[in-house]
Amino acid sequence: MNTRENGSGEEPVIRDNRKIDPETGEARSQAEREQAEWAAQEAGQAGEAGQAASAAGLAAAELAAQLAERTADLQRLQAEYANYRKRVDRDRAMVKEQAVAGVLSELLPVLDDIGRARDHGELTGGFAKVSESLEAVAGKLGLSAFGAKGEPFDPTVHEALMHSYSPDVTEPTCVEILQPGYRIGERVLRPARVAVAEPEEPSAGDTADAGDN
Repeated sequence: MNTRENGSGEEPVIRDNRKIDPETGEARSQAEREQAEWAAQEAGQAGEAGQAASAAGLAAAELAAQLAERTADLQRLQAEYANYRKRVDRDRAMVKEQAVAGVLSELLPVLDDIGRARDHGELTGGFAKVSESLEAVAGKLGLSAFGAKGEPFDPTVHEALMHSYSPDVTEPTCVEILQPGYRIGERVLRPARVAVAEPEEPSAGDTADAGDN
């Protein structure tokens, strides 16, 4: 009965006790038989070691692949979360800006009345303090007025209500601010309403000469 039959967990020992060398057909001495037996045992052990190393290598490769896959999943989740946070922050800022712009737009007529009262010297007493407080609050919310006499006309921020020609300008110029414009940051809430003057209108004679040329 061998070791497999009696339930032993040990691997069978390979012994080469053949008295005739299978390769040469000659009788082998005791020393040769022992040497052949030792070589067979070494070969068996080397095979077992090779199988163990191969199994360990496959396990390590599988573990490395799983680790790379989990790392890629984690990096993808982190990138998605970062993009989500940026989108939420951007949407929150946009909603806030729209809400502030809506409130300030409703206050522009009041600010116009305050400006006209100041121009006519009627902004006095308690009304002056209230108006100053209101303008200060609007400024803290980011509201700023723009439009100044003498600046070049820009159709993106100016609305021309009056038009004329003048020898004193070399390009379309705002010669009168009829109503100031207002913006929040780079966002224009209302364009400045202005009177625009262009360089002096060419005379009829100049027009005829230009046609002859």
